[in-house]
This record gives sequence, C-alpha cells and structure tokens, in this order.
Amino acid sequence: MKKFTAILFLSLLFGACQNLKKPEISEEELLQQELKKINWTQVDEFPSVATCDSIKDDSVRKQCFFDFLTITIQQKLDLDTLSILYPQIDTIQVKVTVFPDSRLEFEPQFPSDSLAYDKIKIDSILHARLTDFPKINPALKRGIPVKTQFVLPVILNVE
Repeated sequence: MKKFTAILFLSLLFGACQNLKKPEISEEELLQQELKKINWTQVDEFPSVATCDSIKDDSVRKQCFFDFLTITIQQKLDLDTLSILYPQIDTIQVKVTVFPDSRLEFEPQFPSDSLAYDKIKIDSILHARLTDFPKINPALKRGIPVKTQFVLPVILNVE
C-alpha cells in the first residue's frame, strides 16, 4: 500500500509540475511585448548639467536645466549685435537638440512671415555664438542616452 501511495503521489506531483510549465515565448515575442510597454514620448531622466545633477526632485532638476540653458544662451547672445541689427525682435524661439553623445544643436524658429535673409543672418549669428557650452548630460530612457528636442524662448537684451 505504501508503494502504491508513493507511486500515486509521485505521478500526481509529476503531472502537477507538467501543468505548471509556462508556454515558451520566443525572444522576439518577448522583445515585442517589452517594446509595447515603453512610452516612447517621454524620457526617464531629462538632460542635465553638473550644477543641477545633485537635485533629487525630477521637476526641479528639469527646471534647473532649462533655466541654466536659457541663461547661458542669453549671455552668449548678449555679446553680439543681434538686438542692434534686429531691434524689433525681443525674443527668439530656439529649438535645442541634445544628442546621446552630449552634442548640442541650436536652430532658431521663425514666424512664417520672416524674411529669408533675416533667417539666414540670425541663424549664422546663433551658430557663431552658441559654441563652447558646458557639458550637457543627455536624457536617459531605460538607462540609455537618447536624443531630445525642445524649444526655449530666449529673451534678447534690449538696452
């Protein structure tokens, strides 16, 4: 009787273990499931600079970064005659691209009624002045550096 009970117990245990096996999922299916879970329109960490890295609160650190970038751009543009050449312009919208390798790219955004010559001239002034930036740490998505873009309003010093 003990043998029969032991055999019955082992067969039930083996049968139960077989039922616990999960259907195998291929690596490709698993990858596709994970990719669907990721929100590709948001980053886990925004770009940052050394002066803002110690801030723990994400929204405060993000604002610190945007303030730092805006002030730095304003200071670099104050060195030029942009406000003298274009006194009618008090604010420039600048599209900033932070690449995964920490490179920066600046592109002025203009209203559709702007003259082509003005766009080219202002763009060349921006490219000449917006160099030698402090190191920017790129945004992170799941621990991987990613490209981000945003538009900053830069107020020109009109004195």
